[in-house]
Amino acid sequence: MPASNLKIVTLAVAAERLGWDFTYETRLLSLGAVNAGSLEGDLVVSGSGDPSIANGDSAGGQFRGWAEQLNAQGIRRIAGRIIGDDNAFDDDGLGAGWMWDDLDTSYSAGIGALQLNEDATLLTVAPGSHEGAPAVVRLATEGSSLTLRNHVVTTAPTVSARVALRRLAGSTVLDVSGTIPLGSATIEREVAVDNPTLYFVAELKKALVANGIDVGGEAVDIDSIDPAPRVQDAIPILSYRSPPLSVLADRLMKVSQNQYAESLLKTLGAQDGNATFGGGLRVVRTLLETWGVPPSDMVLADGSGLSRYNLITPAALVTILTHVDRDAQLKAPFLASLPVAGLAGSTLSDRLKGTTAAGLVQAKTGSMTNVRSISGYLRTREGEAVVFSIVANNYGIPSADVDRATDAILLKVSELTR
Repeated sequence: MPASNLKIVTLAVAAERLGWDFTYETRLLSLGAVNAGSLEGDLVVSGSGDPSIANGDSAGGQFRGWAEQLNAQGIRRIAGRIIGDDNAFDDDGLGAGWMWDDLDTSYSAGIGALQLNEDATLLTVAPGSHEGAPAVVRLATEGSSLTLRNHVVTTAPTVSARVALRRLAGSTVLDVSGTIPLGSATIEREVAVDNPTLYFVAELKKALVANGIDVGGEAVDIDSIDPAPRVQDAIPILSYRSPPLSVLADRLMKVSQNQYAESLLKTLGAQDGNATFGGGLRVVRTLLETWGVPPSDMVLADGSGLSRYNLITPAALVTILTHVDRDAQLKAPFLASLPVAGLAGSTLSDRLKGTTAAGLVQAKTGSMTNVRSISGYLRTREGEAVVFSIVANNYGIPSADVDRATDAILLKVSELTR
């Protein structure tokens, strides 16, 4: 089981098939004419899977820029609805084998063709006014489609904080339980939203209103409208392009962002006419076979490694990394996306820190319960290049011990001489 080492596979194939200059396009379209500053119909926002749109507060960020562009075109009012068109991808947002008890977490958020803030929102838990009082539990955004059920109790200042979240599959109810000490600081958690499309358009509507554009209708998911509007007849108003894949790869790999990987996987499928997890996986398997990875060396279920159905041999990972290293078009941006051991700001910042191997290892880590993996490149002190993959599964010792053993191996290899 590779965990997030599978992102190596997804990024390598995406770079080959899409190219490092690939960008996602999000379009705003009008279903109606603009008269005297009013769009007499619905505004459609049509996505292609961009995982990088982040808005910050609802009145600022990316959506403020869109509101300014609408204002510049003389649009001061939208008479109709804000419709989210997510049909570039299928509606299956969760990968096979994702753990049901992770569904409340931001790293397990569902995937869609319209995505905002990585399909997550902020949950805050603050103590109540006195011991025994309910805690103050809030969501930072209104469009998450989640219903909070607050079971957190304010305790004496000497009691440790303990907050647990739980959301069942198919439910919009988020149970928040535990204790928080009187007078303590607010606890923050990133939680997955229920419907990424509805979240996107609800926050877009709020931002448009906050920036001077009146909206008469509701924010809706296109799938809830019957009959569905004819988006093909809509008039383009503005187009937004994401940063190129070479830039998106940095967050994908250094922070290990699952939504980026899954978006790329469905995008690969879309390029082949089947914008599903399965469609993307077929593209991946077909290309990897031409790189010398036999089908028997991999069982793939998603693009991020979140699924426990994923299996891949370390030899296959080494074959892929070697192919990337020897391909002049793939190598430089891929290498730049990888975390560096001992360097702040990535998943490797605390690994090999203070050793002679710090700065010599560029690799992707992977971790979940009873899984630790690390694969990438290192240079020995003499400058020799090494490709490596180390994957540990099903162990019964602390994960920190596995990491220490792995680091000891990498340190030893970095000290080898010819």
